[in-house]
Amino acid sequence: MTQTMNEQTPERSRNEIEAHLVAQAWKDETFKQKLLANPKVVIEREFGVQLPETLSVRVMAEDANTLYITLPDQPNLNEEELSEDELEAVAGGVTPLLGVGLTATAFGIGATSKEVADQGGW
Repeated sequence: MTQTMNEQTPERSRNEIEAHLVAQAWKDETFKQKLLANPKVVIEREFGVQLPETLSVRVMAEDANTLYITLPDQPNLNEEELSEDELEAVAGGVTPLLGVGLTATAFGIGATSKEVADQGGW
């Protein structure tokens, strides 16, 4: 029986789901191509869940010459409080950029202009 994402047991975080998909794609080229071609179907099959019809899922593959940055949906700050999921989505931190060779310093965060220039930045 297929469950909706809310009924899924055990519950997995978005990060856990993404990590699982990345690991599978790295191990299995056929899985990767199916995930790129029809991510919603692959996710539903992989996790035994039914995603909402209105949910759009896009998967893009980075390479050495392409960097994708995802901007999350901006929360409505006029509401009383952020939920735990919303807090997690906007919480600070650093996501490692695997295989890209970039660090926060490459973007000029916490670095002087000379340090960035020395690293080939800007």
